[in-house]
Amino acid sequence: MPSLKVSHTACKPCHSSILQRVASASVTVDAHLISSIGKGVLVFAAVAPDDTPREVESMAAKVLKMKMWPDELDSTWKRSVQDIKGEVLCVSQFTLLASTKKGSKPDFHGAAGGMQARELYDHFFAKVQQLYEPDKVKNGLFQALMQVNIQNDGPSYNEKSQSSQQSFSFLQKFISPNSHHTSPE
Repeated sequence: MPSLKVSHTACKPCHSSILQRVASASVTVDAHLISSIGKGVLVFAAVAPDDTPREVESMAAKVLKMKMWPDELDSTWKRSVQDIKGEVLCVSQFTLLASTKKGSKPDFHGAAGGMQARELYDHFFAKVQQLYEPDKVKNGLFQALMQVNIQNDGPSYNEKSQSSQQSFSFLQKFISPNSHHTSPE
């Protein structure tokens, strides 16, 4: 199973995302299928209180440009999700910005809350759609208790701005090769 990184720096919180190359992925809420994709990338994305639309636009562009697949000659790290004409599933995941600096209870103050989080995440999702083919970009359900089913297809990435705060990805603890349960925002 691919490993996920835990980032440790001591600056202001900022957006965070984990990109997972998948053979397929889907999101269900209360046993209802919300969305699903075939071959492509699953993006767990979080925004921080100081994030701007420009920063989430940059994150959206990076999602689509990240070289995660081999080329025709099997040379690794050569093609992006756009190059392979894959799909993208975006899932809001505020726990990426949790701090475990003090004690064993996570602190979520590093994540944007409420309407600000929704607006920035929605802007991120819309930008991914705008920069790619909208019908190939799917979404989870913001602030829902989502069940994310993942069929991994190789390595994962943890993309963080250099100015991120110490954070701990709950995915590190709970991800399995076949499914992941996310918390509501």
